[in-house]
Formats: sequence, structure tokens, C-alpha cells
Amino acid sequence: MNRYERRPISAGEAEIEYLDGEFRILRPGAFVRCAATGVAIRIEDLRYWNVDLQEPYAGPEAKLQKLKPKSQD
Repeated sequence: MNRYERRPISAGEAEIEYLDGEFRILRPGAFVRCAATGVAIRIEDLRYWNVDLQEPYAGPEAKLQKLKPKSQD
């Protein structure tokens, strides 16, 4: 591979560092797993995450589900 060829993107799970308003890809991949539901999220569709917990979420409902305090019965 010469320096002008692009490396193929891995089809596996990516490793990402979640920052305020952006993220940094540490290990290339096609997706990450939602911390609340376990569903695969394509990197280009990733919009929700928690910087403190370093967790991705599939959408706002999944984020609320994960962060909602559990009722004490």
C-alpha cells in the first residue's frame, strides 16, 4: 500500500473517545454498540453519548433510559 491509498475501514466495532461535542476514533470500525440497548450504531449516525461515562446511545430515548434512576420498590 502506498501513501496515497486509503486504508479500508474495518467492518467491526470501533473504539471511540467521546468528547464535548465531538468524538475521536481510536480504533477504526463501522459501528459502536448502544450502552442502553446494545443495538449497533453506524459511526456516521452517532449523535448521542455521555462524556463522563464514555458511552454511546442510539438516540435520546436510549440515553434517557440509561440515565433514568431506577425506582426503588
